[in-house]
Amino acid sequence: MRAAPLRPLLAATAAVALAAGTLTLATAPARAATCNGYVGLTFDDGPSGNTPNLLNALRQSGLRATMFNEGQYAAAYPAQVRAEVSAGMWIGNHSYTHPHLTQLAQSQIDSEISRTQQAVASAGGGTPKLFRPPYGETNATVRTVEAKYGLREIIWDVDSQDWNGASTDAIVQAAGRLTNGQIILMHDWPANTVAAVPRIAQGLAARGLCAGMISPQTGRAVAPTG
Repeated sequence: MRAAPLRPLLAATAAVALAAGTLTLATAPARAATCNGYVGLTFDDGPSGNTPNLLNALRQSGLRATMFNEGQYAAAYPAQVRAEVSAGMWIGNHSYTHPHLTQLAQSQIDSEISRTQQAVASAGGGTPKLFRPPYGETNATVRTVEAKYGLREIIWDVDSQDWNGASTDAIVQAAGRLTNGQIILMHDWPANTVAAVPRIAQGLAARGLCAGMISPQTGRAVAPTG
């Protein structure tokens, strides 16, 4: 014998609760009603043991971001790479060991980039299309290797300074300087960054800005396409 459909029963229960004034509807996370522009939220140096906290904060705030993962950590924490993808994040390449690439030979740069491509893909993060050089340091040799792997180099417009001990207030204020198409540098591990996420979401919504993806074609933040 088939059980009675659940949906009509739930609807009837909700109707009674509404009539009695006892039903509380969950409110959606703060976000812009319409997107008048898009910004790129980026988090470097993950994944780590702090990644679940960061992903929870982003998900609860209705935000998506680009995670520039180090290959060594993608290999060590493959479940967190998959969690990033499941939470709707995009995965970028941030080298394997975070060296000063401009001080390395081309073969060493190639190894740093190629091993990370493989580590992220093996962990379930897909094949990255974006590359952020450690410390934002780049030169013609680095760009030659990036091109070999079809990667778009992504630096940033605003540095949150979270890596330098910036307070939660300072990180929120940094995000408040973002304009359409711009990108902010943040990191996976600082507790102050996780604490700043809900307020960043509120600030963007108040200005009609939405968290977007970073276009591999232009390197700027745009409306998400997937």
